[in-house]
Amino acid sequence: MPQRNDAAIWSGLFRISTESGQTLQAQIRQAIVAAILDRQIAASMPLPSCRILAEKLGVARGTVVLAFQQLVDQGFLIARERRGHFVNPEVLATPAKPSGKANDNASEIDWKARCQIAASDMPPPAKHGNWIKSSYPFVYGQFDPTLFPTAEWRECNRMALAVLEIRNWAADMVDRDDPLLIEQIQARLLPRRGIFANPDEIIVTLGAQNALYMLASLLMTKGSKVAMEDPGYPDARSIFKLAGAETVATPVDENGIVTSAIPSDAGFVFVTPSHHCPTMVPLSAERRQDLLARAARDNQIVIEDGYDSQLLDDAPQQALKSIDRSGRVIYVGSMSKTLAPGLRLGYIVASADLIAELRALRRFMLRHPPANNQRAVALFLSLGHHEALVRRLSTAFEERRKRLVHAISAFLPEWQATDSAGGTSLWLEGPRGTDARNLAAQAASRSVIIEPGDRFFDRADKPTRFMRLGISSIALQHIEPGIRELATAAGRRPAAA
Repeated sequence: MPQRNDAAIWSGLFRISTESGQTLQAQIRQAIVAAILDRQIAASMPLPSCRILAEKLGVARGTVVLAFQQLVDQGFLIARERRGHFVNPEVLATPAKPSGKANDNASEIDWKARCQIAASDMPPPAKHGNWIKSSYPFVYGQFDPTLFPTAEWRECNRMALAVLEIRNWAADMVDRDDPLLIEQIQARLLPRRGIFANPDEIIVTLGAQNALYMLASLLMTKGSKVAMEDPGYPDARSIFKLAGAETVATPVDENGIVTSAIPSDAGFVFVTPSHHCPTMVPLSAERRQDLLARAARDNQIVIEDGYDSQLLDDAPQQALKSIDRSGRVIYVGSMSKTLAPGLRLGYIVASADLIAELRALRRFMLRHPPANNQRAVALFLSLGHHEALVRRLSTAFEERRKRLVHAISAFLPEWQATDSAGGTSLWLEGPRGTDARNLAAQAASRSVIIEPGDRFFDRADKPTRFMRLGISSIALQHIEPGIRELATAAGRRPAAA
């Protein structure tokens, strides 16, 4: 056990970093709690004084004092007059973690064999854990810290923490949602897509993927057939397969999904008509009408993902849901591309009967998304912060997209970019023989992050010459240098400025 004045050992228990997202006080509290729960500090051994610990950690004494005081308030430490701070013996009375030997038999269980669904066998997500530290992060679906409305979001969270507001969201809402958020989705978000819905036709979800998972769980089973865009949204494909459904790859061209190729015996059609995932082309007006006509004729349910539709386009198209007269279109929306992907907030718009069933299902899954977040987002929408953010992001992303198209033309002219306005990414097709995964590895060594495009295809012989470049996280001034580095990784000589 550490001795009181053995400063080297005590400081070794702490990992304090100014680059951490946590405050120094929070890091000190976390380190002490971890040491207590791991039985690294005995109840009979006093902790170093606030002065000594502050000196060794290089922080202000007041920071350590506040950390100790909060741990006393929480019951982890007790303060003894003129003796210092000690671990609360009641905390150590909690049974310790079992030793490794006690768990030896656990290794004999084949947990994967016991699973009824093989979730780990599905294609893995595109993970870029270090994207924020990359010099040129052409990643999709992340946010730009410089554009995040920090002050406005803090304001809304402070308002949500007011005493009267806490009374509105702290109780268990069982299967309900924050009525203010439903009202704001109904009045602020949906009309921009041409959708007008009643409150009982809207349910809040933990993002678009949670929405798709609930829909698949409720509506699909073994033998269900879902027509999917190919290339298309890989996680949606996996979600439907996990529900037991068969996905049918349906080709996509410059006008979106080829509706004439949708099999008539498919019970469901999944589409991203505003901006196709991943090519970003919009579904043409003619195809939209044909899709709805075929769905009515063949009694199909259309699941419309409002993929990348939150931003302002020069020529915005209404959602399929807005022109659906039969009630067979289910609309899935999200605030990930505008407010923040980490917030995990989405919604479903559908007929009231289906929404009622979804509420009943959601109650058994998670009851409801965190009500404090719902209220903060509702306030963010009601105060006009989201509208202002959408305008700011739309302007910034359009400028970045144009800069990216120009840079590709200048430094990677053999790569063909899909010419589609709007959205937060660019879909590129390289020359035959290109291996985008190998290029991604070479680019990563130059601090350039790209996304190979093979994961979007359903075929076993997935083409390797495609890639997607995101623009939501990279600063405007870094786009051209980043494409120069990418061109170098691809084996091209850097062009003159």
